Amino acid sequence: MEDVSKRMSLPMDIQLPPEFIKKLQLESETSPHCKPLSRISRRASLSDIGFGKQETYVKLGKLGEGTYATVFKGRSKLTENLVALKEIRLEHDEGAPCTAIREVSLLKNLKHANIVTLHDIIHTECCLTLVFEYLDSDLKQYLDNCGNLMSMHNVKIFMFQLLRGLSYCHKRKILHRDLKPQNLLINDKGELKLADFGLARAKSVPTKTYSNEVVTLWYRPPDVLLGSTDYSTPIDMWGVGCILYEMATGRPMFPGATVKEELHFIFRLIGTPTEESWPGISSNEEFRSYFFPQYKPQALINHVPRLDTEGMDLLTVLLLYDTRSRISSEVALQHGYFLSLGENVQNLADTASVFSLREVHLQKDPGHHSSVFHPLGRGKNRRQSIF
Repeated sequence: MEDVSKRMSLPMDIQLPPEFIKKLQLESETSPHCKPLSRISRRASLSDIGFGKQETYVKLGKLGEGTYATVFKGRSKLTENLVALKEIRLEHDEGAPCTAIREVSLLKNLKHANIVTLHDIIHTECCLTLVFEYLDSDLKQYLDNCGNLMSMHNVKIFMFQLLRGLSYCHKRKILHRDLKPQNLLINDKGELKLADFGLARAKSVPTKTYSNEVVTLWYRPPDVLLGSTDYSTPIDMWGVGCILYEMATGRPMFPGATVKEELHFIFRLIGTPTEESWPGISSNEEFRSYFFPQYKPQALINHVPRLDTEGMDLLTVLLLYDTRSRISSEVALQHGYFLSLGENVQNLADTASVFSLREVHLQKDPGHHSSVFHPLGRGKNRRQSIF
């Protein structure tokens, strides 16, 4: 049945139901020449196999709950693989389900080694269920497991994978808007994948996450903190800089509890913005209303001593106030910081893992007493932070 899987663009590990195979055999006897499937017949065939049906997935336990949705760990009866089931309630009147439906079309078309795969969509009267591949850990848990002391080589590999996934999305005009370690999932091979893509609308970000924590401001750029709604790809790049700093130091860069405190942390380290560093800032009413002291920028190297010269340069251009000058994900991938990974990483196919190259492999993290892979997802609070 390998040819069937190919014809229908299905995963090779799929277990086709016996009744579907029987139907195909009958069809091929009456019509021996395999014609390409039309869109309608492909959709009907996928439905026959079990796609788009709730009974195809077994729930194994709740992973988290939020304002609009509940996330379950599950198993696909078609592949026996673990999945994450995100159930979005459709009776809610706050607009999130409409957003989810609108964004699903984007997610369906994202096929990349560093982006979590959306396997299936189940739509019923009261619920929209998104079926994602399941990953056992995330960057936050990874940092916890290695005592917040990562190998600087591993920092580089994770950073490259993050930029790869982001560049793929930015080329398609898709923004993330909520980059943080909990949204960067990691499997036991060390593959890092972006999750929660495009589902959070920038103008109505929920205030609670799936574990009912307040949504963090730590990775939000100053332009957004000061009320900008002119969202474009630089919004994500500030968060990338904050994540690079956190991997290199083991602590969050700007851990503010309120918007004012968050801005205070940023200005104290990077310097209070001026017309030179941020053209137009002096006419921003929100900025003027805070009456911030004129802080001078500090030398970043004193705060990230383990980062090499190239790494410091990348961090600096990720954290520029002027969004027109902030480095893009595509240009960042070509940065000298990544030269030591070899030139082959630059030529990988979208769906190829960086670990498909022999020369790319993780090292043991100095903060962990055993192999880097074993601790992933073993903690008591193992959760799928895919959303």
